[in-house]
Amino acid sequence: MTLQQLQYFLASVEHGSFSAAAEALHLAQPSVSEQVRRLEDELGVTLFQRVGRGLVATEAGRTLRPHAERVLAEVEGARDAVVDVREVRGGTAAFGVFGTSRYYLGADLVRAFHRDHPDVRIQLVGQNSSEVVDAVRAGELEAGVVVLPIDDAGLDVRPAMRDELLFCSADPAHLRSAMTIERLARGPLVLYDVTFGAQDPTRRQLTELAQRAGVTLEPLIDVEDPETALDLAVEGLGDTIAARGTLLAQRRRLSGRLGWVPFAEPIYDDFAFVWRRGAHLSPATRAFVQAVEERLASVRRRLDRVPRRHRPGA
Repeated sequence: MTLQQLQYFLASVEHGSFSAAAEALHLAQPSVSEQVRRLEDELGVTLFQRVGRGLVATEAGRTLRPHAERVLAEVEGARDAVVDVREVRGGTAAFGVFGTSRYYLGADLVRAFHRDHPDVRIQLVGQNSSEVVDAVRAGELEAGVVVLPIDDAGLDVRPAMRDELLFCSADPAHLRSAMTIERLARGPLVLYDVTFGAQDPTRRQLTELAQRAGVTLEPLIDVEDPETALDLAVEGLGDTIAARGTLLAQRRRLSGRLGWVPFAEPIYDDFAFVWRRGAHLSPATRAFVQAVEERLASVRRRLDRVPRRHRPGA
């Protein structure tokens, strides 16, 4: 029994003859009658009897009819569901983000994506890149955007953009020249992402630089988010670091008492997309990845609005 045979059977019931059914289906009459005959042979029953020049369903035919209608309706529903996902008319965009991603993506990205794809369910999960990587590898998320370096075992990694890290302080004496990792280790330091600590890619990068220089980074104050670290730096409780994208997002609220300089050997946050190696992303998640990629490109073009050097009070 095939879907085609059921379709031809229902058309014959509806139109009352093989010729009328064939015309409605844009087929030759023998094609319809032959498939109905094969269906009868398989079931071992007669589905139609001739009445005059037309066809009338037998009791077996009347019994089959609701089952055939239900089967074809289910198939059509399955087809529509798949098309909805293929054309991003439905489905779920399950995407991981790192903790400071709000400075680069923002609520307006979600707002714009929802406007373009109102039937797609959006899940943004994650507080740190290491957490996102674990969730993607475990199949809990389809994809994510992270800060490198990460453990990329079992993952495909596609670079997205680079953002420079700057040294921030309210003390002009600390900003007379580009910062070095040795001087950073000697000063009062405020660092963010305390929950993930050494697992955080930015802290991991700073720690590796310090180890190669033979020094140790021991923050005076550990906090959770960059905004708090910047606020404490403004108050003079310690110096901190911030990416230019963070400073760009916070420029309207930053006190004029805060300044910054680059590192003598520039340090960067490298952002990348990750997904399981060889995985095929759902259309919804693929569309969201594209939206994130476009947004990051827009941010990258605006980073020059944040000068690499800025004096407090300027």
